[in-house]
Amino acid sequence: MRHKKGQVVSTKQQKTLVVKVDNYKTHPKYKKRFKISKKFHVDNPESKAFEIGETIEIFETKPLSKLKRWTIVKPPQQ
Repeated sequence: MRHKKGQVVSTKQQKTLVVKVDNYKTHPKYKKRFKISKKFHVDNPESKAFEIGETIEIFETKPLSKLKRWTIVKPPQQ
């Protein structure tokens, strides 16, 4: 299973979070690094309250709906 860390971008949906994951890639010819961001829809089964900007860890699961294929591993440390 794949694990990723990202920041919460949206909490407007019930039982779903939108998490932005940043990744760095290197250009093959010019060798310059650049940042790529991707958004993932994450299942929040217990509807725990999250703040926008919190960092959480997610892991891949079976498809739960049309867009959701990720679930929360652990909530942020308080």
